[in-house]
Amino acid sequence: MEWMAYALVSAGAAALTAILAKVGVEGVPSNLATAIRTAVVVVFAWSIAAARGEHHRVGDLSRRSLAFLALSGVATGISWLAYFRALQLAPASRVAPIDKLSLPLTIVLAALLLGEPVGWRLAIGVSLMAAGALLTLAA
Repeated sequence: MEWMAYALVSAGAAALTAILAKVGVEGVPSNLATAIRTAVVVVFAWSIAAARGEHHRVGDLSRRSLAFLALSGVATGISWLAYFRALQLAPASRVAPIDKLSLPLTIVLAALLLGEPVGWRLAIGVSLMAAGALLTLAA
């Protein structure tokens, strides 16, 4: 499968995540809801890694890779905890667009920290997406 197909599956799953989480978080402490979601993700991800035989490669990972994956996990945890709390406090239709401000932030960080190029089309497209997300605040 090409990267675009995976990206589209990711977008669709993320959209379902917002709806399913909004319903699931009703009457549940947001931190507990995040813990349950995380446990499901852990079991799901390790099952796939094991089924593909990839779990045997854990010992081959460099300390650098492990450190950055761990930091990414911490960032994910913070994101999920904040996301579930936001869903408790506001409609999913308002929370999800603001959550997607991660897109322009990712582009900026990728350019600054990874040296990835930002052409004019990307800059305009991401600016429009950010403006659209911010417009939802006034809705």
